[in-house]
Amino acid sequence: MNTRRHFLQKAPLLSALPTFAFHPAFAADRVPSDRVPQSVGELWADFDPRSDPLEVEVIREWEEDGGVFRLVRYLIGTFKGKPARMAAIYGYPAGADGKVPAVMHIHGGGQRASLSEVKFLVGRGYAALSVNWGGSGTGKAPFNAPEGAQPGDPNTDWGAVDPSQLNVQGYSTMLPGPGQFFEDREHPKNNNWYLLTVGCRRGLTFLEEQPEVDGDRLGVHGYSMGGNLTMYVAGSDDRVKAAVPAVGGQGWRWEEQDFNGVRARPQDNVKGDLEVFRKTLSFESYAPLIRCPVLHRSATNDFHGWMDGVYRTNTLIQDQPVRYSWVTHMNHRLIPQVAVTMPLWFDHFLKGGPALPGTPQSELVLNAGDGGEPVLTVVPDEGTLPVERCEIFYSIDPDPRARFWRSADVVREGGRFVARLPLHTHELPLYAFANVYHTLPQTVSLAALPGNSNPVTGVCLSSLFHARSAAEVAAAKPVLTAKAGTLIEDFSGGWRDWYVLNEGNRTHQQHWTRKVTDPLWRGPDGTRLAITLKMPQANPYHFVLQQNEWRSHRGPRRTFVCTREIPGEEAPQTITLSLTDFTSDHGSPTSWAELDQVGLCASFQNGDEKARTWQGPAPEFLRLEWVG
Repeated sequence: MNTRRHFLQKAPLLSALPTFAFHPAFAADRVPSDRVPQSVGELWADFDPRSDPLEVEVIREWEEDGGVFRLVRYLIGTFKGKPARMAAIYGYPAGADGKVPAVMHIHGGGQRASLSEVKFLVGRGYAALSVNWGGSGTGKAPFNAPEGAQPGDPNTDWGAVDPSQLNVQGYSTMLPGPGQFFEDREHPKNNNWYLLTVGCRRGLTFLEEQPEVDGDRLGVHGYSMGGNLTMYVAGSDDRVKAAVPAVGGQGWRWEEQDFNGVRARPQDNVKGDLEVFRKTLSFESYAPLIRCPVLHRSATNDFHGWMDGVYRTNTLIQDQPVRYSWVTHMNHRLIPQVAVTMPLWFDHFLKGGPALPGTPQSELVLNAGDGGEPVLTVVPDEGTLPVERCEIFYSIDPDPRARFWRSADVVREGGRFVARLPLHTHELPLYAFANVYHTLPQTVSLAALPGNSNPVTGVCLSSLFHARSAAEVAAAKPVLTAKAGTLIEDFSGGWRDWYVLNEGNRTHQQHWTRKVTDPLWRGPDGTRLAITLKMPQANPYHFVLQQNEWRSHRGPRRTFVCTREIPGEEAPQTITLSLTDFTSDHGSPTSWAELDQVGLCASFQNGDEKARTWQGPAPEFLRLEWVG
C-alpha cells in the first residue's frame, strides 16, 4: 500500500458556488430571528450549506484496492463563536474516467465513520464520504475516532456545542443548555438532530466540490441513527437524488402508542413545545418534503424503527418511487438479500443501471371465498427480475417490537401467490405483508462489508403493510380454523419461524423464535418444555427464555438461562425443562405466559465467562413442545 501523509493541510476551495437555500419550498419561509420556526421550511430557510468555505484538512491520503482514500476534516460552521469540524473518510476510484456519482454514508449510534463502507462504494464506481458525526474532541477524551485513524489524528470537534452521544439528552430537547446551539431560549436549533443534519449537509457540499464528483448525482444512506439522519438530509436538501435509510427514520416517535388497548410510552420524551418539535424535527414533517426516490431497509421487530410507523411515515413521500425490504423476525439487523438493495438502488438512480422490481401488489380480504378465512394475494413484478419465491407473514400481535410473524402456506397460481391466514379469535387485530425474492442476473459481492462473505444471488422486495383492527376483524367474522396446541416446532419448515445469529459459527450460533408469545404456541400452566435433538458429540448447551421483551405493562424484562451438559449420542435425545430449571439474578420465571422469546444457543455469555469451543457437528433439532 502506497501511503502519503498530509497533516492538517488546508485545501483550497475548488470552485466558487452560488449561495441559496436548497429546498425551493423554503425560500419564502424565512422568519425574523426573534421568532421560533413553526415548520421544517422555516427552520432551514436561513441555512445555506454552501455559504462558508469548507477549510478542508487532508490528514492522510493513500491508495489501495483500486481506490484513492483520504482521512479529512471540514468546517461544519461556527457556533457560539467557536468553529466545529467534521472528521470523515473520503474515497474515489483511482483513474476514474470523468466525473462519478457520489454517496454519503452516515453511521449509526455508537459507531464511527466507516472505511469499509467507503471501500465498498468505491469498488462499485462511486466516490464516497463517511462522516464521523459521533466523534468528539470537545474538551473531553477523544471519542469514536474514524475507522483506521491513527493515534494523534484530529477527530470531529464540535467546539462549543455537542450533538454526539456524549450529550444524549440533546436528541429530544429544544431547551437551552451547555451543549446546545441556542442557550438563551427554547428553539429547535438546540436539538442535536438539527446540528447533525447541518454537519451532514455540509458533507454534501464537500462531495460536490471534489473534482472527480458529479454533484448532480448524490446519494445518502445511513443505519439506525444514520437512518434518521438520512431522512433529515433528504427532506431538507434537494441535492440528494436517491436515499436509503435503514432501521431508522420513522415518524411520530413523540407520540404515545395504543397497542390494542395497551399504552406504549413515546420513543422520544420531548422536552419543550411538543407541537413545535413535531412541525420542525419529527420525521412525518420531513417525509412530504423529500424529492428523491427512497428505499427503506429494516427488520420487522426493530426496536428503533417500528415497522408500522415506517410505512405510516413513508406514505407521506409524494410523487417519488418508494420501496421496502424487510428482514423477518429480526431486530436491528439485515440479511444479504435485504442489504444488497442499497447498492442496486443507487446503481439505478445514480448510474442509470437496471431498475429494481416494483413493490409487489397485494390485497388482504378478511373473509374470502368458500373457506371464509382471511386471504392475502400477492402479484409480484416479474417484468424486471425473475421471481424465485414469495413468503407471506401475518400476526395478531399489535406491538411491532415483540410480535411473532406467523408463516403462511403460500400457493402459486400463475402470476400470483395466495395464502390463507388462519385465525383463532375475532378479538385481535390482523397484520400481514409479503416478501418477494427475485433472482439477480449476476451475483453481487458484499465482501467489503463486515459479515458478508458470500456472494448474493437474490434480492428481497417487500409488499405494502396491511393492518386491520380488531373491530374490523370482528365485523368481517372470518371462519376460525386455527387452534392452540402443545407442539411448538417440528422443524418440517426448517428455521422459517426463527432467526439465526452467528450463522455457521458452531461455537457462537444462536437460534431464536417469538412463537411462544403467540396464543397458538404459548405454554399452558403446569407444563414443561421438551426439546428433542441429535448431538453426536458431547457439548454444553444453553436454553434461554426472554420475558416481557418491550412489554413493560406486563412486568419487568427478564432473561432466564438453563445450561445443560448434553451427552454425545447418535440417537435422538429429549431434554425436559421446568420453569425452575431456568434461572436469573431475579430467580426463576413463575409462568410461561409472559415469555416473548426462546433461544437455543451454543453459547450465551453472562458477564465475563467465555464460550467453550464447540466439539463435533452442530446439533440437529427435531422437536420443541409443551409436555405434562
